[in-house]
Amino acid sequence: MKTVKHLLDTKQVRIISVPENISVLEALKVMTEKNISAVLVMEDQKLHGIFTERDYARKIILQGKSSKDTLIREAMTATPITITLNDSIDFCMELMTDKHIRHLPIVVDGEVKGMVSIGDVVKFIIEDQKQTISQLESYISG
Repeated sequence: MKTVKHLLDTKQVRIISVPENISVLEALKVMTEKNISAVLVMEDQKLHGIFTERDYARKIILQGKSSKDTLIREAMTATPITITLNDSIDFCMELMTDKHIRHLPIVVDGEVKGMVSIGDVVKFIIEDQKQTISQLESYISG
């Protein structure tokens, strides 16, 4: 069974976060600069929430709020669903599908270890399947 730890071993881990007292506009600038669609909201290295493009669309744009005047803590998802390093990739896929979410922060003993996106999970599954197919082809032809 492949786990989140296996996935993290295959990618560069970047923990990009913002404090909860900045404006939505400032958080969006960070997201644009880093080319990401979600950012962790942290204070004193503790996870307080997650802010995604979906949060922006639903909580700012559709409600006619100002990105410049609204603090990130007012628009973030305050209780994000999290995973651990020992959770399986299949569990992550199920969780993302069932909860209609695209990002899962990885938290171990209260410490943020990273975040995986739906893209990370799909890419990992495809690469793992390619490896399995290659091994089976070698076995059959060998």
